[in-house]
Amino acid sequence: MGVLTALVMICLPNQYKSEARVLAADNRSSSGGTAAMAAAAVGVSIPGQDSADAAYVDILNSRTLRETLLQTPFTFKVRTWHFGSEQVRQQTLYEFLDKKNMDRAVKALKTMITITRDPKSKLLALTVETESPMLSQQVVQRMVGMLDEFVVTKSRTRGGTKAAFAEKRLGEARIELAQAEEAFRAFLDGNRNFLQSPDPSVRIKGQRLENEVKLRTQLLMTLAIGREQSLLEEKNDMPILNVLDAGNLPIDKSAPARGNVVLAILTLTTALTWFIQNRSQVFTKLVRGPSQTAE
Repeated sequence: MGVLTALVMICLPNQYKSEARVLAADNRSSSGGTAAMAAAAVGVSIPGQDSADAAYVDILNSRTLRETLLQTPFTFKVRTWHFGSEQVRQQTLYEFLDKKNMDRAVKALKTMITITRDPKSKLLALTVETESPMLSQQVVQRMVGMLDEFVVTKSRTRGGTKAAFAEKRLGEARIELAQAEEAFRAFLDGNRNFLQSPDPSVRIKGQRLENEVKLRTQLLMTLAIGREQSLLEEKNDMPILNVLDAGNLPIDKSAPARGNVVLAILTLTTALTWFIQNRSQVFTKLVRGPSQTAE
């Protein structure tokens, strides 16, 4: 049994584990952070003050990201068994897993990936274990990149909405200012000294057009300042990923533990063989032992 187990374990390929660790920076605004600190001082928590990393595990476990990961091509080396030669492959995870459909591939992917989050330190650990050290490293790095891309491009913040509205309104204000300047220029072509004109209607019209240009200019400056403030607020609100470990290239295997398995099988087989050979004596002691004790 020990020899048979050793032969079976040799036929199994090695497994290599690569790990990445990500820490999300605090993206709360200064007012929200001050309120949270004041509330924490009296032992009260403010709803909605959790950091963005609370949903990172759910994001990485989402079906959309898993399917995207399965369809990503990788270039890596792999051994089909323990003493086999390395093969260079360029294929997707879906092709590597060799499953009949996407549902089975997603289920198989769950056994390869482990995602944990420490609620105290808010440290997110991503672990990928495959038959290839290069593939494990590339998959975990791809997951970190997908998470960062999702956080940056998919997150809709209040500052981003305000910046988009300010940008649109700024474009409209430029057009309105150009129209006001054009109307005032056309008026000045025939009334350069309108302030000294004896006609009151000409003076009133000139002042009205001039005031309109000043108003549009002031509005344009206000919107430009507001847009810059919104952009800064958007950057402050944007969740930021601090990648502590980008994913190492594993050298030592993580599984299978061939020596431990063979030793366990040898121990179990030896105990079972001894029990079978001495089963009559064991049963005799078990049956007669209580009666002899009673006598």
